[in-house]
Amino acid sequence: MSGTSGGTYLGMPAFPEAAHDAVRDTTLRGNLRHATHTIRAKRAHAVAEVSDWAELREAGKRIKDHTLRHLDRYLVQVEETVTAAGGTVHWAADAEEANRIVAGLVRETGESEVVKVKSMATQEIGLNEALEAEGIHAYETDLAELIVQLGKDRPSHILVPAIHRNRGEIREIFAREMSEWGRPAPEGLTDSPAELAEAARLHLREKFLRAKVGISGANFVVAETGTLVVVESEGNGRMCLTLPETLISVVGIEKIVPTWRDLEVFLQTLPRSSTAERMNPYTSMWTGTSDSDRTDGPRTFHLVLLDNGRTDTLADEVGRQALRCIRCSACLNVCPVYERAGGHAYGSVYPGPIGAILSPQLRGTGSEIDASLPYASSLCGACYEVCPVAIDIPEVLVHLRERVAQGGTATREGAKVMLRPAKGHAAERAAMRAARWAFGRPGALRAGQRLASRTRRLHPRTLPGPGRAWSESRDLPPVPAEPFRDWWRRTNGGEDGAK
Repeated sequence: MSGTSGGTYLGMPAFPEAAHDAVRDTTLRGNLRHATHTIRAKRAHAVAEVSDWAELREAGKRIKDHTLRHLDRYLVQVEETVTAAGGTVHWAADAEEANRIVAGLVRETGESEVVKVKSMATQEIGLNEALEAEGIHAYETDLAELIVQLGKDRPSHILVPAIHRNRGEIREIFAREMSEWGRPAPEGLTDSPAELAEAARLHLREKFLRAKVGISGANFVVAETGTLVVVESEGNGRMCLTLPETLISVVGIEKIVPTWRDLEVFLQTLPRSSTAERMNPYTSMWTGTSDSDRTDGPRTFHLVLLDNGRTDTLADEVGRQALRCIRCSACLNVCPVYERAGGHAYGSVYPGPIGAILSPQLRGTGSEIDASLPYASSLCGACYEVCPVAIDIPEVLVHLRERVAQGGTATREGAKVMLRPAKGHAAERAAMRAARWAFGRPGALRAGQRLASRTRRLHPRTLPGPGRAWSESRDLPPVPAEPFRDWWRRTNGGEDGAK
């Protein structure tokens, strides 16, 4: 599995190059097409059952916006309530600090193995690799994450990390790799979903019963009580959260909701948008620690609150709406770009439309990968239509494209900085300057339109130079026989033509 640096997969090319290779993988495209079409059809049916879905969507948006506006107050409240319940709160400014904190906490227990419930925050910071460097083995327990880990692969979807694999590939991975990680796959394993799931269950059961340390993320943190919430469909989360003696949860600071009443909104919208279920089969909640040997739950609980670019994102009035995301993955399943290119092309643990706006804000646009992500979209708007917290992803994409092409001010590590334009956008900037000049001079614009109409028979079907890449897959729109302004004047606003 490739290493990570600040959430970026090392050695990954920019999105256009990665996507160019991915779209030629017919097996990958077939796997993605089948999976995304199935998931989004089920989601549409589940959402249609709710008569007040639009109101729930608006409520989720307002709750998130309110929390982000007052995040300083709610973070302090979370620290107070978690501490009062017996937990310990740690603050991590970046990935390096978070990894150092978690590794230190595991070493204090004397253990060299941990079990993990699926957590995108720990993937974002490269925790597994950091623990491995310290001699600590982290075992993923979500079925899809297990497939990715055994296959020395990378996640390609927020909800279904192994969406790019089919059953035959999974069988081969289990048969080949399970014995190296623990209990081997059963003899004669087929690609039957039931057999594959049973092989994973038997393999993981030994790890659940042996592990003394668990590591989790959280879907939500309720500020008024210090309660953490994980929703999942397999039961592995419940095992990781209740059996180990020590539990370490790494959570992004944007996951806070103020009250239990607020949580109720998201427990309706998240399962329907993600798994197309009315409610998640397992909704696990824990507050602090257990002080009795006769009850489930950890004796020691640590909460690591992760920033890692989130306060910088919060400083952007347009881009901050990305922090509303509840990781449902609905935007991935409707995106025509994701369906064809797959998640690996995004070079981040956050693929698809949400990754195209979140990763460049958390990591900055200095790398070739991150500078290319805002362009990984057709701006069709399907992602906005399905988002359960109404993130206007196309708006943020355009905003970030302007930042990449034009440069300008941004917040990095809490300080205002001036960004230089990214390389490769000189032609775009020149075209925008020419358009601004023309639109500011009506006479010049009118003359240009008339000239274009009179020479339209001479126009090429494809653009020359840098524009060739654009017109290779698009038809140039035909120029009308006369400009609209001239037609309007000639026909008296269309009235003469109507007669």
